[in-house]
Amino acid sequence: MPTHTLSLCLSLSLFWWINSNYSNPLLLSLGAASILLVLYIAHRMDVIDHESQPVHLSVKMPGYLLWLTKEIIVANISVVKYIWLGNSSISPTLVTIDASQRTDLGKVIYANSITLTPGTVTVDLVGDRMTIHALVKENIDTLKAGEMDRRVTELENRC
Repeated sequence: MPTHTLSLCLSLSLFWWINSNYSNPLLLSLGAASILLVLYIAHRMDVIDHESQPVHLSVKMPGYLLWLTKEIIVANISVVKYIWLGNSSISPTLVTIDASQRTDLGKVIYANSITLTPGTVTVDLVGDRMTIHALVKENIDTLKAGEMDRRVTELENRC
């Protein structure tokens, strides 16, 4: 629990400093007071845990984010191609697929990764099954190939 609290404190401090960029002692002390107040409230609400502050993912997340960025760029190019080709080139599809992640955090990362990739949206997540809407059937075939599912499961298991 202390590592999650420390992570939240550092995240809030960095966020406050990036948005304000003040070095005046009065404003720094007010910023510190507001951060401490938020930490106190979060602690009292018992919302600081491994899901709200996933410190355990910090080491492996950059590699996954680089891969996901590449996938987002490739999907953007694909969506632009289908827009240029017109309505006859799209084949909207709604399919339910299985997720192999064992934790709720892993399932949410997988569902959000699908939604971040242009042309696909995670519509529903119940248990280990996700309902996905895709602009074209090829996107569903790519998801069923399992590369994204495998990478998220590896991310989840290594931590």
